[in-house]
Amino acid sequence: MTYRPLAWISHPDCLRHEMGALHPESPLRLHAITDRLRISGVYDFLQQHEAPLATVEALLRVHGAAHVEQQFQLGAAGKTVALDADTVHGQHTLAAALRAAGAGVLGVDLVLDGKAGLAFCAVRPPGHHCERDRAMGFCFFNNIAVAAGHALARGLRRIAILDFDVHYGNGTADIFKNDDRVWLFSTYQDPLYPHWAGAPEARNLIDVPLPAYSDGKAFRQAVSEHWLPALQRLQPELILVSAGFDAHAQDPLADLRLGFEDFRWLGGVIGGVAESCCPGRVVASLEGGYEVHVLARSVEAFLLPFLGDELPA
Repeated sequence: MTYRPLAWISHPDCLRHEMGALHPESPLRLHAITDRLRISGVYDFLQQHEAPLATVEALLRVHGAAHVEQQFQLGAAGKTVALDADTVHGQHTLAAALRAAGAGVLGVDLVLDGKAGLAFCAVRPPGHHCERDRAMGFCFFNNIAVAAGHALARGLRRIAILDFDVHYGNGTADIFKNDDRVWLFSTYQDPLYPHWAGAPEARNLIDVPLPAYSDGKAFRQAVSEHWLPALQRLQPELILVSAGFDAHAQDPLADLRLGFEDFRWLGGVIGGVAESCCPGRVVASLEGGYEVHVLARSVEAFLLPFLGDELPA
């Protein structure tokens, strides 16, 4: 795989969002990732970028006006409000969510302008459960959908979103189902939250449910047999990735059995597909992964193939 600069996009605002001391989606996730990459030396090979605030225009490409207005009103109120049992909007949530969505916009610009190959958005809150008009599942804006909307606004017409989070990206599917410009490729544990029922009429959704306790072999087979042929037919101009690492065997919120080597394999596969069809252009945004040390090593494993000959000794 050809080495291209790897952009790392984050912002301190993403560390300030809190949903409770015992909530699994915590700032420790980003701290652990950064610490691991610094210790291993990988961090030295990343181009550092600060995530901008997503504009209202960018949000409205994929979200309804009432939903966007609600998030801004909650942010202005500065109070802690539970939107559902898992999703709490606090004092610093709006700023973090705007940075998380804005990171994907910047990532798209970097790769389309030839300034990076992979742009990895190390952000929180995650986004792929947020529907067009509803925040849910730890998510307030759909970060990867905002990135896709920006890419469409820049003139692209064939975009692939690859989502390997253990939980199905119902929000991304809600936003783009039946939109032939954006194809969503998903592996996920089934049954499991959000209990996706499928959309057989939406030919742009490539869903590959996996039963509990499926291992890396089953995951690799799903990608090889279902994702890759469809990606070759689509020939996307850009690959976006909802990069959730909670399918790891040690993650506490689900029951798939992937290992670090599976995430490294997947990084190589995605990079190879991108080289063949869209000059290496990949934008990934962090989704799940809740055992923080496992998450950190999984992110590292995913990144390594994109570093090519620049791998640290």
